[in-house]
Amino acid sequence: MENLPPDPSGAIDRRQAIKWIATAAAAASAYPHASAQARLSRQPDAPAGGGNRIGWDPVLNKNYVPGELWPLTLTPKQRKAAASLTDLILPPDNPGDKLPSQLGVQNFVDEWISSPYDETAKDRPVITEGLDWLDAESQLRFKKDFADLSEPQKCAIADDICGKTPVKKEHRSAQNFFNRFRYLAASGYYSTPQGWKDVGYVGNVPMVEFPGPTPEALKHLGLA
Repeated sequence: MENLPPDPSGAIDRRQAIKWIATAAAAASAYPHASAQARLSRQPDAPAGGGNRIGWDPVLNKNYVPGELWPLTLTPKQRKAAASLTDLILPPDNPGDKLPSQLGVQNFVDEWISSPYDETAKDRPVITEGLDWLDAESQLRFKKDFADLSEPQKCAIADDICGKTPVKKEHRSAQNFFNRFRYLAASGYYSTPQGWKDVGYVGNVPMVEFPGPTPEALKHLGLA
């Protein structure tokens, strides 16, 4: 994946976002949805709202402007709530690391639920309705939108829907939202170079020396 620096607003290049979708979908084959191949290799239906069919898949070495592939779904208010929730779910581990919102993880979520694939479209109402619920619940409890709450206030709401403790019946749909949003946010974050670093993924990088197999490995193979 090309490492394109995000701008200060958290916006990301459309091409990078599409690559994130492909990366996350490929990693999602263990999730109980359709396989990554079925999700991204079949020709998608035209997006709702009159968008143009894009063929099999976007060309990954081309830059796209917003709306050229498909309209984005999240409103500014929903995007703000999504950015705040990504930072709550995935706080930086190391000093100097960027927040997920600064890496544009909320933009990845928006691209995912806006893309015209059967499986990604299933997430659209779950995420949009969940983000609206998050702000409504924040207003009900604290008279502020979710993004404007203090961290303890955000945690109080998240703790009620994350499944750490038994979830009240009236919060079950919010729990479904939180679980899916957490999955998508993690998928986006761990598709970034910073996320790779967090899990110790090195990738295809040159090495000064290649140490070769260890003596134990050679002995196991009967070669030593």
